[in-house]
Amino acid sequence: MKRQTSKKVLTGIFLFCIFASILVVAYSMFISRDQEKQIYNIIMVPKTIDDTNDFWTSLIAGAELGAEEFNTNLEVLGGKSEVDIAGQIERIEEAIKKKPDVMLVAPCSYSETTEALQKVVDNGIKLILIDSVIDKDIAQSVVATDNYLAGKQLGEFARGLIDENTQIGIVAHVKGASTAIERENGLRDGLGKYEPQVKDVVFCGSSYDKAYSLTLEMLEDYPDLGMILGTNEYSAVGAARAIKDLGLTGKVKVVGFDNSVEEIQLMEEGVFQGIIIQKPFNMGYLGIEQAVDLMNGKNIEKNLDSGCKLINRNNMYEEENQRLLYPFTGQQ
Repeated sequence: MKRQTSKKVLTGIFLFCIFASILVVAYSMFISRDQEKQIYNIIMVPKTIDDTNDFWTSLIAGAELGAEEFNTNLEVLGGKSEVDIAGQIERIEEAIKKKPDVMLVAPCSYSETTEALQKVVDNGIKLILIDSVIDKDIAQSVVATDNYLAGKQLGEFARGLIDENTQIGIVAHVKGASTAIERENGLRDGLGKYEPQVKDVVFCGSSYDKAYSLTLEMLEDYPDLGMILGTNEYSAVGAARAIKDLGLTGKVKVVGFDNSVEEIQLMEEGVFQGIIIQKPFNMGYLGIEQAVDLMNGKNIEKNLDSGCKLINRNNMYEEENQRLLYPFTGQQ
């Protein structure tokens, strides 16, 4: 009798263990499926929302595609100017109040936005920087072009177009922005022995019109200027327009950053000798991918280079480069 009772007890314990194991596995599967279905809220704060600037429209388009593919909610908050630092800080603080899971921010200033971004982290919101960085290492990830290397590559290309008598001018975008600082450093190193021939550096505040007028003033001060380097789309296009309108195409060589329909046309006309193509569509898409992976507990890269390439009149029609020049297919 005792043997039968013991046997029944053991059988009961065995069945209970099996049943408990099944419950644990089922619960784990339920939790896993629930996590997979979780929709994250992401707010992106670019430097600007400007329909005339192909870099930012492309970056936002890449982020929107990423949000669609990874099934996340994306809200984009931005101003109309890259130099509106106070406005960007207001939008960062507005975003904090909405308590998103992750914020993607392209800081307008290397130092002046740091305090606001620290508040993001202090409020338990994940922070990913895109395009630009700040003077404090508080972000979980940075997705950006390697701006120093891109600048150096463009400087090396420019060096092959000039000689020891060529005077050089730099039309930069926003003073104090990390991208402007890193690109100028790269440009100067790429110019090598010709770097002392840089006569002036001006900042257009990411305005086409101001870049245009500053280029005219630079040419008045240095009438023998033979090379102009632009550090973003606004500065490069503004400078190129001035060179074209003055009838100096080919005489004053122009190289720059970014790609827009106008930049491509100006290169076809010979106003631009070369441009560094960033991959803003990739940058936006990868920023969202990093955010989702971060929320899902996956390992992400601390610094993710979104890539760039030098395009000139000799290689601009190659199939691969055409995809970079016209990125909105998403096939980068």
